[in-house]
Amino acid sequence: LALRAARPRRWWQRPPALPQVFGLRLFPRSGGADELALERALSELSGPGRAAYVLRELERLGEHEARTLLRAAGVDDARAALDEADSVPEQTGSRDESLLESAEFDPCSLQARPTDLMRRRQHVRAVLVAVVALVVCGTLLGVPGRGWGPNGAAAPSYARNPSSERALDPARLTRAAPDAWRNASRAGFSSWPARGDRVRDTALLRRALAVWARPGRSVRVSATLGTQSGPPSGPPQLLFAGEVDQATVVLLYDGLRVARYAEAGKGSAVALDFARLDAADAATSTALVLSRTDGNVRYLTAPWVRHAWVRDLLHPARAPRPLHRTGHGVTDPVRTVAQLRPCRGWPALQFGSRLVADLGELAPARLTYGAPGAGVRDVAGRAARASWARTGCRLAMMRGRGVRSVNAWRFAAQALPEAGGHAAWLCTRADTWRDTGSKVLAQFQPWDTRRGATGAVVSSANNSPACGPREPRVLAGVLWKARSGRWYLLAAGSRQVTGIVATGGVRGRGYGRGLTLPAKAGARADLRARLADGGRLSPLR
Repeated sequence: LALRAARPRRWWQRPPALPQVFGLRLFPRSGGADELALERALSELSGPGRAAYVLRELERLGEHEARTLLRAAGVDDARAALDEADSVPEQTGSRDESLLESAEFDPCSLQARPTDLMRRRQHVRAVLVAVVALVVCGTLLGVPGRGWGPNGAAAPSYARNPSSERALDPARLTRAAPDAWRNASRAGFSSWPARGDRVRDTALLRRALAVWARPGRSVRVSATLGTQSGPPSGPPQLLFAGEVDQATVVLLYDGLRVARYAEAGKGSAVALDFARLDAADAATSTALVLSRTDGNVRYLTAPWVRHAWVRDLLHPARAPRPLHRTGHGVTDPVRTVAQLRPCRGWPALQFGSRLVADLGELAPARLTYGAPGAGVRDVAGRAARASWARTGCRLAMMRGRGVRSVNAWRFAAQALPEAGGHAAWLCTRADTWRDTGSKVLAQFQPWDTRRGATGAVVSSANNSPACGPREPRVLAGVLWKARSGRWYLLAAGSRQVTGIVATGGVRGRGYGRGLTLPAKAGARADLRARLADGGRLSPLR
């Protein structure tokens, strides 16, 4: 072994080593101080020198015999090897045997111990991870190309579930009969027929369903507040599939949400939008947004909509203009508020007597007017349109909330001091499709020389039942400056209010639904109202 270790090795040759046993570590037995000293001395010798030392000390050969054997083993300078062996200091050993005969120098006497268990586990885990990575990479590399397959921009399928597979089958899509809305107990999105020039395009529908279930990284996904973007639980209903503004659009409805799938072409960008539209009726399911391009919006109208107009909400005296639609119910482009100067106009759609406004979501919000409850009606008539003309600009505060309907309610009118005319108090309430997240605004609208000016928002509240069917009452107040420069505290309440009390920076009491008190600029007052049933009412906050 000593001579073999001293010879030069090729790159393919392994160095001499101890026997290898999987799961075990083999090593010589440890000796005492004498054995350690001998081991250090031998480590300083060359291979022939160690061989010569073994022949002299262990085999007890003479100089001539040892030299002859070394030459036979291929040692060029046997004499130098013997001289190198003689330079090793004499070891103590025992009387009967040399130190080389001890267990430490016996190659057949080895100790066996298990390898490091923790390191072994780490190595096993690393090997498993490497194998899995190789399998995944090999699978991906084996897929031909990165273009659009049958599932389009959808991510790879990670599970095989029979019910999920059925929900993604275009042949199982629900399609309402063309006249289902005529006989439905409650007209809504579920009674819309499938329309568009590509409702029979199986490849398109398959891509839309696959992207809905597994949107890939390149898909732009958006959802209104509180709307889940998960896959459908069953086969959804097809509402529309066709070409709109150089894009292909598919509208699907699962009874709770409407999903809009849009692609500009194979391999190009894909958009997937969601909106919660459950429990819709004929009044709140009049239209859906198909596309938004260059500040214009195209809508898909309900099958029961016979006539459509565009009306400027902020200019009620202007006559509405007719809105053309295709045979599938797709409207011409309608300008959005983004195209207009701030508060210079607000395009609203009028379907028969119903008025809806675009708030940047898939479904436009229905606009109504009147007292909460049975008094709510469509925006029709001079008073309703005039009130909305001074309220329409406040719709921008309700964008992105998943709004279902917005109601404006004129709950009080008040004479202004110093012959300043009159003022109207309005409460505007936006309700959402999810029945939470409502927004309420109390507005003060004086009839000053700026005819049609937007009213001032004096208070607001989120998730409040005020101005709604549950609490059809409201109290609000504002500091108002007369033309003389004097300030006044004005307050008003709804019909149930019988008295108002002001404390704090302004003190006073009024009987009835209104209150007018002299005040100072910047004064802060606390208002409380007494109701006809003996209850108390606080201002809207």
